Amino acid sequence: MAAKAAILQRDNGATIAYHHSPGAAPGVVFCTGFKSDMQGGKALALEAHCRAAGQQFTRFDYQGHGQSSGDFVAGTIGEWLGDTLAVLDAVAAGSQIVVGSSMGGWIALLAGRARPEKVAGIVGIAAAVDLTRRLWNRIDEATRSILQSDGVWIRPSEYDPAGYPITMKLIEEGRNHLLLPGPIPFAGPVRLLHGQRDDAVPWQLSLDTAAALAGDQVEVTLIKDGDHRLSRDEDIARLLRTVADVTGRLKAGPSILRDRSATSG
Repeated sequence: MAAKAAILQRDNGATIAYHHSPGAAPGVVFCTGFKSDMQGGKALALEAHCRAAGQQFTRFDYQGHGQSSGDFVAGTIGEWLGDTLAVLDAVAAGSQIVVGSSMGGWIALLAGRARPEKVAGIVGIAAAVDLTRRLWNRIDEATRSILQSDGVWIRPSEYDPAGYPITMKLIEEGRNHLLLPGPIPFAGPVRLLHGQRDDAVPWQLSLDTAAALAGDQVEVTLIKDGDHRLSRDEDIARLLRTVADVTGRLKAGPSILRDRSATSG
């Protein structure tokens, strides 16, 4: 029987459902995608990986997602970022690697900017940086008129038969959190994984994000036959290797940089 989620009470009365496994630092915090939840395959695989390694792990649902309180349609990037920061502050202990899938990749980068003392590394999976701006720029005038008059538009999606409700509030509030063209003030190790058959987030966005990051410890991995979700067995294995690599580099600390400079030239 699955363990019952713990609850984090936000100051606004919202309840954030989460699962936390204690262990060594750096811990791992998983940020889900748009209208997704913490029961997905990547989150559960990371949890099992971290438990086996004795590494701390946290997964959670934003407001309006999964087991947390709130109405999805009322949500914004700022609200979901606030949930992430609350989990980092109140649940996750010590330094953390924030892993974000799709929209969660954007939120991971925002969290790194907001909590540089807490977020030591970031792994993005098809990171949908600035997705609200890209969405607004891609829709036609008729759809914009619907959004402006009705406040909401149901965007068709192959991932959900009911479609995704997109609100004007989401678009407008998202402008407060845009990261590109940068610079993005984060100096820790960042790994960006992206499938080149992604039909939701263009893989070139990961290259733009890497270029915008202020730090030099940035690597982009393009998977030629990978889709948006990157949830095949080989994709999950790659994600786990990537998180283990970032973990090892953070544990090695400055010595890895000294070793690299000593062998260069």
